[in-house]
Amino acid sequence: MAEPVKLFQYNTLGALMAGLYGGGMTVGELLQYGDLGIGTLDSIDGELIVLDGKAYQARGSGEVPEVIEVSDEVTVPYAAVVPHQSEVIFRQRFEMTDKELEQRIESYYDGENLFRSIKIHGEFAHMHVRMIPKSTDERKFAEVAISQPEYQIDDITGTIVGIWTPEIFHGVSVAGYHLHFISDDHTFGGHVMDFVIKEGIVEVGAVDQLDQRFPVQDRKYLFAKFNVNELREDINKAE
Repeated sequence: MAEPVKLFQYNTLGALMAGLYGGGMTVGELLQYGDLGIGTLDSIDGELIVLDGKAYQARGSGEVPEVIEVSDEVTVPYAAVVPHQSEVIFRQRFEMTDKELEQRIESYYDGENLFRSIKIHGEFAHMHVRMIPKSTDERKFAEVAISQPEYQIDDITGTIVGIWTPEIFHGVSVAGYHLHFISDDHTFGGHVMDFVIKEGIVEVGAVDQLDQRFPVQDRKYLFAKFNVNELREDINKAE
């Protein structure tokens, strides 16, 4: 019997939306659970991109974003990683928008209530990203997201990584696609807003189990009061 593929998630997106930004798990620990994934860094300092077992940070404040490899000691307040195993692989041979490609990907799904890992390497006619700016927990995520920098670039080669989440798990993560991008030369990246792909290889991985860990040593998390309806609204605004 094959070993189940586990999606490992540290904390919940809802906690992040509520302003709990303190890192509670190191990148080194996180990478023990998967080689592909997404998240953010301590104090929501940019976007975390995990590709081929390495972690990168995309952050922006100037005219172009900055992408750096992250050391094992850096901490994360929220992240999701998986040992990506392709269940479906197909070549995208002609230009498509992000929405068109997402529909094609979903046509391969066997059911709607399982998580999937997504990896797309290709040439992109256009890539539009943003990255959350570093903040303190006095400001809610949705408020910080209003002023997040956005960047656009044409004709770039790189990889999109991410997770597709079923609607029933909205709040644990964001329902639908949560995708991050990193260019092959590691000069451009961030949270994907939209894109146009020229051609590429699309991989869709199966997820059999969800392993969710909570920041049990974080007193703020343990005693925080969450308004579920408000959190859902904030997730929709921010994502």
